[in-house]
Amino acid sequence: MRCAARWLAATMSSSSLVSLLLPCLLSLLLLRLSTILYPDPAAALPRVKRSPPLPLRFRHDGAFKILQVADMHFGNGAATRCRDVAPEVGGARCSDLNTTRFLRRVIEAERPDLIAFTGDNIFGGSASDAAESLLKAIGPAMEYKVPWAAILGNHDQESTMTREELMVFMSLMDYSVSQVNPPGFLVHGFGNYHIGIHGPFGSESVNTSLLNLYFMDSGDREVVNGVRTYGWIKESQLSWLHATSNELQENSRAPEFAFFHIPIPEVRGLWYTDFKGQYQEGVACSTVNSGVLGTLTSMGDVKAVFLGHDHLNDFCGDLNGIWFCYGGGFGYHAYGRPHWPRRARIIYTELNKGQKSWMEVESIHTWKLLDDEQLSKIDEQVLWRRNSR
Repeated sequence: MRCAARWLAATMSSSSLVSLLLPCLLSLLLLRLSTILYPDPAAALPRVKRSPPLPLRFRHDGAFKILQVADMHFGNGAATRCRDVAPEVGGARCSDLNTTRFLRRVIEAERPDLIAFTGDNIFGGSASDAAESLLKAIGPAMEYKVPWAAILGNHDQESTMTREELMVFMSLMDYSVSQVNPPGFLVHGFGNYHIGIHGPFGSESVNTSLLNLYFMDSGDREVVNGVRTYGWIKESQLSWLHATSNELQENSRAPEFAFFHIPIPEVRGLWYTDFKGQYQEGVACSTVNSGVLGTLTSMGDVKAVFLGHDHLNDFCGDLNGIWFCYGGGFGYHAYGRPHWPRRARIIYTELNKGQKSWMEVESIHTWKLLDDEQLSKIDEQVLWRRNSR
């Protein structure tokens, strides 16, 4: 009798347990089945790019401000350590997040109308996923809803995406005005495009570009006569550049800027001139001189060129009446120098105020911001002023 009672109690206990678990198991199964049969409609919607108002234009106060960010060399975020920094910067705690904080600081302080990322935005060898790295690197621009344009350096493609894939991806990111290549032209590389900055709303130039920006792919590495060298801007790119400039300037002549990563050979000669800023390392350029300076000079309205690549150079120097300016190293995972703060360049363009409306560009200024406690402003200079030349 005792054995029968024990068996009956155990059977009832097992039955109770099963009766309790069965509804839970059925609920989980139904929940899983419902997610398969009826997925979240929002999750299935295509991702739509958030675009800035186009065309870009001068502000109501007649100004347009560009933030140049050169050589972020972004890796994997918090896991990617800084290079060449002083102990007080953070030591072992210093990472890509320092680069992100610096970018946020500058955006908040300067409120730029456009951010120009001038290559080596990510450091391919340290980025396990190129797309993920780009999203983190460019993140603050999208977070603050600032229009931005990017070109490639010589390290971006060393991760999981080709140069073409990188430019396509960046062109589709939020608030990007980047383009893969110009329509109607067969040009070398990826990331050759023009952006026109129109007059303010309410001005006579509301439908006219008062400032023309050209972004160009200077390549990465190539082999010439068996010797490895840096890339250079090719003839097809220069042909597009000259043709586009001629077409735009037919009706209204406007100042022009060019942005590319690798400097041209003539920049080396600026050592012997009255440059402004720091010239601390040799100019790392191609052994090939493709005639970029001649093309820019012949265009007649190019006032300045903005470069990256050589992180310890942040100077501006004059070649044939055109200022060639380095951005200086921005990123903390890029090589640098201890006690030489990371930096950014600001390009500030102002319009002339007519009797009734804003007119043409009056002046172009530039300065740099250091990532120190004060976000120090240094080396302010006038690059061009109307009627000064």
